[in-house]
Amino acid sequence: MIDHKKPKILNVNDIAHSRLFNIQSVDLEFSNGVKRVYERMKPTHREAVLIIPIIGDELVLIHEYAVGIEQYELGFPKGAIDAGENVFEAANRELKEEIGFGAGKLELLKKLTMAPSYFSSRMNIMIAHDLYPERLEGDEPEPLVQKRWPISEMMSLLEHPDFNEARNVCALFFAQRYLQAKNNE
Repeated sequence: MIDHKKPKILNVNDIAHSRLFNIQSVDLEFSNGVKRVYERMKPTHREAVLIIPIIGDELVLIHEYAVGIEQYELGFPKGAIDAGENVFEAANRELKEEIGFGAGKLELLKKLTMAPSYFSSRMNIMIAHDLYPERLEGDEPEPLVQKRWPISEMMSLLEHPDFNEARNVCALFFAQRYLQAKNNE
């Protein structure tokens, strides 16, 4: 493994703002003297959750509109961790808002970075068991359509034309590893 010395930050400027995003220009000098200007989203300590809900022998997914690609995507419930919430409280709230179930048991599988060259945010991949009916009002503009998928065929989700988003694909592999380990206990 190569031991790199972190680049020196020479200057940081806010260059653009929107309702959701703040973009910064970052002037860097690398240890070899090379200077570069990078752009990134302004760092935040906010994190998000993506939850793999299991009911019986099925995974619960949702169809949700993704404006970035202008189509519906099939994926797992997800959302931001609100101020004052821990990762488990956020996961349970998102489940209640998006699929109408709470979880009796939540486990953290992995905390991931997402496009770390541009974003500081992190996604907590969770698995949810012992689901019970409970609904909270969410912020979705339309009702989310649920899709149940047999665990025995979970890897065939990779062939589904609407299952493309990288965080969901990654979560699927973590769920597979988790479930295989549980079966081997």
